[in-house]
Amino acid sequence: MSSRERFEELVGWAKSQLEGDEILLARFDGENSDFIRFNGASVRQAGSVRQRSVELELIDGQRHTSGSVSLSEDDELDRGRVGSLLAELRDQVGLVPEDPYLLYATDEPSTTDERPSDIPDGTGAVDRVLDASAGRDLAGIYASGDIFSGYASSLGQRHWFRGATFNFDWSFYLRADKAAKNGYAGTSWDDDAFDAKIAWSARQLDALAREPIDLQPGRYRTFLAPAAMVEIMDMLSWGGFGLRAHRTRRTPLLRMVTEGATLHPGVTITEDTAGGAAPAFQSDGFTRPDEVVLIDGGSSGGHLVSPRSAQEYGVATNGAESHESPVSVALSAGAIPTGTELDALGTGLYVGNLWYLNFSDRAAGRLTGMTRFATFWVEDGEIVAPVNVLRFDDSIFHLLGDGLVGLTDTAEMILDPGTYGGRSTMSHRVPGALVEAMTFTL
Repeated sequence: MSSRERFEELVGWAKSQLEGDEILLARFDGENSDFIRFNGASVRQAGSVRQRSVELELIDGQRHTSGSVSLSEDDELDRGRVGSLLAELRDQVGLVPEDPYLLYATDEPSTTDERPSDIPDGTGAVDRVLDASAGRDLAGIYASGDIFSGYASSLGQRHWFRGATFNFDWSFYLRADKAAKNGYAGTSWDDDAFDAKIAWSARQLDALAREPIDLQPGRYRTFLAPAAMVEIMDMLSWGGFGLRAHRTRRTPLLRMVTEGATLHPGVTITEDTAGGAAPAFQSDGFTRPDEVVLIDGGSSGGHLVSPRSAQEYGVATNGAESHESPVSVALSAGAIPTGTELDALGTGLYVGNLWYLNFSDRAAGRLTGMTRFATFWVEDGEIVAPVNVLRFDDSIFHLLGDGLVGLTDTAEMILDPGTYGGRSTMSHRVPGALVEAMTFTL
């Protein structure tokens, strides 16, 4: 049987074990993944992971408790595991207090989303990477394959998702702390796009061989590459768009709420489910719209609303998870022609990556963090020298507000390379950003 058929058969069996008015919610996660690790431009480790798991939530009135088990795809063994878990949950559910904010789908239509893909197999990926890295010290990891998610309830709702992605995260290493980091990810491999990334990394590597310079603290015209923008968007997503964070005044966009502050009119941020790599449903069975506009032309838009927040604040949920952070965030592109970033920068800093970000003043939307890997001083559109590590401290209302000169006219799809417990389906679609005067403090 297919993974979907096994999941539905197992849920059907578990439903037959329910007692009284019990309700069961089941969430399925699985992957068939290939992993290839490179070092010194050679394959050092290659393997595959095939894993399946199911999380069960047992509901009795307003009480509920949950647990998970790994699945073996041996029907008898899996039924035994699920039966034991149900017994444990039944013992626990009578001991927990009633939950006034419990909400789960009861009449959502069932959905199926199986996405086509065009990704190379392990052998094809190795050939492409080794050809591209000839003569260079490449270190990185390639991960690819199918990811599955499913939802089922004893009330009859069913959701199923299958997507296939690849993610190659690599660096060209020079010496000591000098490396040119890059990545290529998506659902369809394009040799030309990959070759362009390799060429840019090679150009950065050549520039890193020059004597680095130390910049004094100050404000510098700065271009933030898409990979650096991902880090900023991640921080903004930490409470920036959730209804609960806004209602409790814990959002880093608090000035939008209390002062009517705005970002640059060219900034539109969405939860782009249709264009992302994540399932279009969440763990309580609610579906997500294709798009939720979070920042609309620089002004506050909608919010991500989890079922619990929907219950607490008396509004409709839009399929957000409990953390109310976007999982398919997209920042709209601008007008700076892609490929002319250095010319647009003129003289200033090119920042390829940011690292170790945190809030220095959350209520004011201030961020701090470090540059890492390839950061360069540019003069008249030409790279002059690498720049030693810098710390920045600046406001999101400056970086994406009054200090934003413009965004590139294409947005890059960047998938989360995380594999902790399983390959991530989170994604970003972001352009590069040119900032007039970014503040560096160390």
